[in-house]
Amino acid sequence: MAANKDYQSLNEKIIKCKKCPRLIKHCQKVAKEKRKAFLDWTYWGRPVPNFGDSGAEFLIVGLAPAAHGANRTGRMFTGDRSGDWLYRALYKAGFATQADATSMDDGLELKNCVISAVAHCAPPLNKPLKEEVLSCEKYLEKTFEVLPVKVVMALGGIAWKATLDFAIKYDWWEGTRPKFSHGSCVKMKNGVWLVGSYHPSQQNTFTKRLTEPMFDKVFKIVNKKIQG
Repeated sequence: MAANKDYQSLNEKIIKCKKCPRLIKHCQKVAKEKRKAFLDWTYWGRPVPNFGDSGAEFLIVGLAPAAHGANRTGRMFTGDRSGDWLYRALYKAGFATQADATSMDDGLELKNCVISAVAHCAPPLNKPLKEEVLSCEKYLEKTFEVLPVKVVMALGGIAWKATLDFAIKYDWWEGTRPKFSHGSCVKMKNGVWLVGSYHPSQQNTFTKRLTEPMFDKVFKIVNKKIQG
């Protein structure tokens, strides 16, 4: 129960965070202007909290909420095409109760999995500044504290670098940095496995740089590492 309370408290702090004025302003601007397809939506328009099982052993680290995806729905990877790919894969791998993610009240639940991000606010051009990533680092640290994490999946090179930066800072990694690649898998000093995957962005999926079989493969690696 304590872990659940800590997890909930962390999410409440993320939602209330105002440390990055540029990002807060952008989130609110997007929420006001909206996209034509979502004019009837009341956008979330603020930092997006972690989503998932408060006792999870599997942590997914993405880049940042999408302007008209999670910044609209208030839930990580919900309401955009990247999320369509991610939740379909999570469902097939046994980490989600359904493959579709459309809104906070669609009934979707994650099992033994939490989705977080390098930055919890939607950034302009989908590119958070270095100082904005550093401002969010404390939330990643706390996420590790409140969850019994065994495996971390970094979605994309930026998430891989940020996770390693964090690991080095807390003495979970030393020596040469492992290079990011799809399916890369390394064990950190604290016993946690770091797994790399291409981000399921349209840039990667439309060009076939990332295919469904490729994405499914990394989740098979995750399941294997969790099971020991």
